[in-house]
Amino acid sequence: MSNIIDLNNFSEGALAERFNEELQKILENIADPNTDAKKVRKLTLTVSLKADDKRDVVLTSVVAKSTLAPAKEIEAKLIMDLDVKGKVTGAELKSGIKGQTYITDDGEVESDRGEKIVSFRN
Repeated sequence: MSNIIDLNNFSEGALAERFNEELQKILENIADPNTDAKKVRKLTLTVSLKADDKRDVVLTSVVAKSTLAPAKEIEAKLIMDLDVKGKVTGAELKSGIKGQTYITDDGEVESDRGEKIVSFRN
């Protein structure tokens, strides 16, 4: 069976160009360490064809679409508390355990919320 259309040259190469643009997006998404490497990505080419009333000319349109993997979930813990007016408030837990202080990579002592308590630097 011979080919009716050469997909590399269809619409002056636009079909192949769109395919490659979407493929590039997918490859970048796979290379992104913030996404799950094992998630399936998809590249869809939709070719729509519509004939005129005489059925001797067909108008075509091509749409290329990629489905990427979302960024991985990011988790954080919040400490719940009440402010001075009794309203519920929260802050990110930085130390790992509520009420525990910790030493930062810079050598500073901070509260469980990441607030500086002691500075050993002058």
